[in-house]
Amino acid sequence: MSKVAFITGVSGQDGSYLADLLLTKGYLVHGTVRRASSIERPNLEHLINDCDIYNKRLFLHYADLSDLTTLRRLVRRIMPQEFYHFAGQSHVGLSFEIPESTCDFTAMGTLRILELLRDLDQPVRFLNVGSSEIFGAPKSAPQSEETPYRPVSPYGVAKAFAVNMVRIFRESHGMFAVNAISFNHESPRRGRSFVTRKIARAAAEISLGKRKELVLGNIQTKRDWGYAPEYVEGMWRLLQADTPSDYVLATGRLCSLENFLASAFAVVDLDWRNYLHIDDRFIRPNDPDTLCGDPTKIGRDLGWFSKTGAEEVAEIMVRADLKSLQSRTD
Repeated sequence: MSKVAFITGVSGQDGSYLADLLLTKGYLVHGTVRRASSIERPNLEHLINDCDIYNKRLFLHYADLSDLTTLRRLVRRIMPQEFYHFAGQSHVGLSFEIPESTCDFTAMGTLRILELLRDLDQPVRFLNVGSSEIFGAPKSAPQSEETPYRPVSPYGVAKAFAVNMVRIFRESHGMFAVNAISFNHESPRRGRSFVTRKIARAAAEISLGKRKELVLGNIQTKRDWGYAPEYVEGMWRLLQADTPSDYVLATGRLCSLENFLASAFAVVDLDWRNYLHIDDRFIRPNDPDTLCGDPTKIGRDLGWFSKTGAEEVAEIMVRADLKSLQSRTD
């Protein structure tokens, strides 16, 4: 009998990679998507176009985190064994512009799901995707599961609320509810509003003569960047564990945005300094400089390690954008 998984935000970067992984493991996968004017879902296109998968092993449902009634009906009808929660406002910079909706979807949306699952007769294993942004401006590095939360953005505050609520429901109600406290992880499926995708896309387009410059803010900021397909495999492992616990998912290595930029432009044999324009409007308020994760616990307990570093991720992303752009002109 196939396991059944439920994924909120299945059309996003992490949700789509997790769907790929679970399908290879024989799961039936149900995912939520938001109703929008465009029905294009490029991250799922390869699955939707597969007649042996779509509506046979992968099922998509319209639902919104603010619509608990629809979510409850879906979950009660599907009765999944595993629930992966990715949906929410996920852009840190944008959270300063829309703090209220960020907190509603990212913080309260998680609480609504926890309450829904707590009322079910059949227990469901629940995973919430946390974020390194909960640490904000930490006083120590690297950051582990024991590092105090000091968020410096509305997004970080919302994620800290969600992570704490998951822990409280686990400890108070005996739920198998865990947090994957994930540091930055990127891929060709990353949305174009994110800085890594902006860089990869710009490098590809500039090399093909489709644009002349790249506009960014602070390029000295440093992050712990990994590769998204590896991270969702780690998330899956969290729900296969004997005992529920929270884990940091990270590479344990820092890379500056400048180095990521250089790696991306090196793929197309260009000097990024000839094309970069710095614009102060793209500098976040209270942008943390160094967030570096400590993956010791997940490596020890679950045998998960990140293999792909930031420079290699940059290359993967640029080559994917080059392939996509060139296919449109063939």
